Amino acid sequence: MNYEQALQYIHSISWTFTKPGLERIRELCQRLGNPQNDLKFVHVVGTNGKGSFCSMLASVLGCASYKVGLFTSPYIKEFCERIRVNGENIPQQTLAEIVTYIQPIADAMQDKPTEFELITAIGLEYFKRCGCDVVVLEAGMGGRLDSTNIIESSLLSVITGISLDHTAYLGDTVEKIAAEKAGVIKQGGVVLDCCCDERAGAVIAKAAERMGATLLHADKSSLVIRRCDLDGCTFDFGAWQGVELCLLGLYQPENAANVLCAVDALRAQGIRIPDRAVYDGLKAARWQARFEKLGKDPLIIFDGAHNPEGIDAAVRSIKYYFGDQKVAVLTGVMRDKDYEYVAARLAEVAKRAFCIRPDNPRALDAAEYARVLGDKGVEASHHQSVAQAFAQARDFAHSTGCVLVCLGSLYMYEQIDALI
Repeated sequence: MNYEQALQYIHSISWTFTKPGLERIRELCQRLGNPQNDLKFVHVVGTNGKGSFCSMLASVLGCASYKVGLFTSPYIKEFCERIRVNGENIPQQTLAEIVTYIQPIADAMQDKPTEFELITAIGLEYFKRCGCDVVVLEAGMGGRLDSTNIIESSLLSVITGISLDHTAYLGDTVEKIAAEKAGVIKQGGVVLDCCCDERAGAVIAKAAERMGATLLHADKSSLVIRRCDLDGCTFDFGAWQGVELCLLGLYQPENAANVLCAVDALRAQGIRIPDRAVYDGLKAARWQARFEKLGKDPLIIFDGAHNPEGIDAAVRSIKYYFGDQKVAVLTGVMRDKDYEYVAARLAEVAKRAFCIRPDNPRALDAAEYARVLGDKGVEASHHQSVAQAFAQARDFAHSTGCVLVCLGSLYMYEQIDALI
């Protein structure tokens, strides 16, 4: 099959009514010869910050001369972004070849794999074929029953943070969600807890004790930001002085501090990571749709904040960079998110809001979202298309001299980026 046929096959698989569990991915990987058993992993779970953490750590390991696999989700522009080796997407032709190889094996299973399970298997097979030294493996929605948890061991399990999201699947309390995420901790392994929530930390500590795992904490009390502007930031963290990032967002130095803690943990296990690779890797790290500058006249920022913790971080960054200056907001959200909370936080920084319905069946109607924002005191309008909303939002930002911030859903990114 060709690339388009491969994508059609991958996306044709529904997971909605499938029972959660690892049985399918175990069977599929076993039929493939268990490619995961030939690889070493840093397994990353958490509510927010996973993608940024993974991209930074992969960049650092690449600068240390390792062949590094990177598995992330969702993709922003192109499906192949989800599976990378040393910063390069899996080639379309190679993806098609691997899907052609896996399809008859998956179709022969009585309980067929879900879309994400299939994608996980594709990634593992590709990383094995490439001979990756280390794979930075980002979990999907959960942890314990996430298909990435097929791996039997890891160099390091990382929990970037815990907050309320996907509550219908993971639980309606921080403690329940933490328990699901902590399900990736391996027997006798090493886990890095980057959480700030004491309730989540207590659950993670109990899980680590139960598994006989070594528990490390990312203590960010020594983090000092020297410079943070729209060109990047410089920070100190313990013995690490003058660390530079090109990534924007007040939260990125915190994510980078977590990476530095992970570097220490990996070094303790014999992974050679020179200091120069750390500095160069962090400075070279790139990650789309996280407080990313997309345009200059007017200044246009995109941030994929879509849940309470994410919107808190985005609003904090907006206030830091722009002070008391209110911004124009182009926004759309999923109806299964806490959009009332998102709207309340946006009311603190929004001069005017332009609402759209993202291209997703779960998306909230734009008119309803505009009504909610209006109830929070924000002048808001709803629009039939992203193009229409963007044109009016950009004109408003240009005429009033304010910044345009696009946020609420990653599903808007590709369309907005194409309009700039």
